[in-house]
Amino acid sequence: MDFSGKHVVITGGTGALGTAVVGALLGAGASCTVPYVHDAEAQRFPYAKQSQVKLIKVSDLADEAEVAKVYAGLAPWASIHIAGGFAMGKAAETDKAALMAQLDTNLVSCFLCCRAAVNAMKNSGRIVNVASQPALEWRSGAGMSAYTIAKTGVAALTVVLAEEAAKDGILVNAVAPSIMDTAANRAAMPKTDHSAWAKVEEVAATILFLASPDNRVTRGAIVPVYGKS
Repeated sequence: MDFSGKHVVITGGTGALGTAVVGALLGAGASCTVPYVHDAEAQRFPYAKQSQVKLIKVSDLADEAEVAKVYAGLAPWASIHIAGGFAMGKAAETDKAALMAQLDTNLVSCFLCCRAAVNAMKNSGRIVNVASQPALEWRSGAGMSAYTIAKTGVAALTVVLAEEAAKDGILVNAVAPSIMDTAANRAAMPKTDHSAWAKVEEVAATILFLASPDNRVTRGAIVPVYGKS
């Protein structure tokens, strides 16, 4: 996959999956804009000093003005939306504030970045969102109700936007990971069979294809990336 001369926005690019995606994009010749919220992630981001990477500090990707700052002056080939957050909690134990936090972090941020990307792209492009396994298999989201609702919204947004943007040559898709093999997930679930989890590099490879010029026909797909789990 050749991204030479192409610019890509990656939200959540300083996280575990995002770092894998940015690394793969740089290896394929892309230049990258990476908005970040947490200074600690930016400081340990391995590609921070590369000339093809521009880091942009934002306070909240659920804020329209902050999102506009990210896309100002850009005409990206692709926009990849990894930024999000996770919270456990049964519906009966989740108050409105917790629900709205998950909606803002996962769905509203994705919606605003999708809108900005479509308006910034010129004639053609690619958008890739990150949903989750519970977005496709709702019952698997029991015990994480607000997160499941938010990620299901991301999946619905992806399909709707794919229909709206196709006439402009913009192909919109999403991946739906199950548990990924990250340091944080290993620490949270030390006794689980980690070998069954999808590696972030493997999920990144799927994202890269969907975001690439090689993807000429796939749109409106929510692609499961479950590994063996």
